[in-house]
Amino acid sequence: MLIGGARTPVPVRAVAAMAAAGLRGLNWQKRWINSEYKADLGKFKLTAGKFYGDPVRDKGLQTSENSKFYAISSRFKPFSNKGKTLVIQYTVKHEQKIDCGGGYVKIFSSDLDQKNLRGDSHYYIMFGPDICGSETKKVHVILNYKNKPHPIKKPIRCKVDGYTHLYTLIIRPDQTYEVKIDNEVVASGNLEDDLDFLPPRKINDPTVRKPTDWDDRIQIDDPNDIKPEDWDEPEYIMDTSAEKPEGWDDAANGEWHYPMVKNPLYRGEWKPRQIDNPNYRGVWPHPQIDNPNYSPDSSIYSYENISIIGLDIWQVRSGTIFDNFLITDDEVYAEDFGDETWGETKGPEKEMNIKQTEEEQERERVTEEKYFEQWFKKKLERKKESGKVRAVRNTIEKEEL
Repeated sequence: MLIGGARTPVPVRAVAAMAAAGLRGLNWQKRWINSEYKADLGKFKLTAGKFYGDPVRDKGLQTSENSKFYAISSRFKPFSNKGKTLVIQYTVKHEQKIDCGGGYVKIFSSDLDQKNLRGDSHYYIMFGPDICGSETKKVHVILNYKNKPHPIKKPIRCKVDGYTHLYTLIIRPDQTYEVKIDNEVVASGNLEDDLDFLPPRKINDPTVRKPTDWDDRIQIDDPNDIKPEDWDEPEYIMDTSAEKPEGWDDAANGEWHYPMVKNPLYRGEWKPRQIDNPNYRGVWPHPQIDNPNYSPDSSIYSYENISIIGLDIWQVRSGTIFDNFLITDDEVYAEDFGDETWGETKGPEKEMNIKQTEEEQERERVTEEKYFEQWFKKKLERKKESGKVRAVRNTIEKEEL
């Protein structure tokens, strides 16, 4: 694992190299602090998983218990991204083919109490995949602005297979952003446009009203369409074929009436057919004016005392591995780092998984063959034994005869 800081007087590559041992060796548990806000939080373990590209380089933090909340974080030297690009990058592998659970990270300020990290802890940025069932398969991009979280309005689909994927969020001083998966851009835009930080720049002019003769109906009733004379039928009618029960007591049960049944001739409310409106003028363009409540803010992108990265998630089925964490201000370095880590091990990881799958299928085939072989052998033995019994019985019957 790697955690780098934003560019300071020390070059970013040097900062990154200084922290390169974050998940290597026995000291990772000193760098990563488990939350203690509740006793039954899930535990992380250091492992490369069931399949990998490199047994050492691919070691990461893996969730190890089903149906648990997880909360762990790591601290680094505080910095501000004011006037600088901010890049948040890491890898996620849902080797358990996750059914419901988070795979995102959160970025916090230096004043976070790491041992009390919980779901409602104030964070700056939340970024990464979230999967639950068939509907939720998205990448979160949530930025805090004036103590309120603002999610991105664009839908971004995450990867759902069991392989390792590289997730990157880039936030620039010009308030543009990019989301990359596996070093490929999947979403980009302007923070102000794609997240509801500020009131809209323009609003409808409240002093202007739509002209009374403006017809914006696309279709209208056909004036030549006339309701058929036999259309009106009641929805329910009496079932005159029913008979009063023999034991019916009017005094006790009240006067007996025929039950009501659905009328097969009922066709519902009649409505004339629709035709194109010859007077249709389209949607009325409400004149716009500058919003008096709008005030531009060029500092939406920036945060002070960025100092902690954390995993605060829930998982139904555990097994997700997080690795290769990187926080930097250098987009090129982040892309190169992704290619040198995830990029170099993704191929061998897939090959190992395919090989394991083929070996497992072969084992299942052999086991199945052995099972049917034994089953067939036993069946033959029972058949032979049954034949012997019949032969003895026939001999006895002949002797008796």
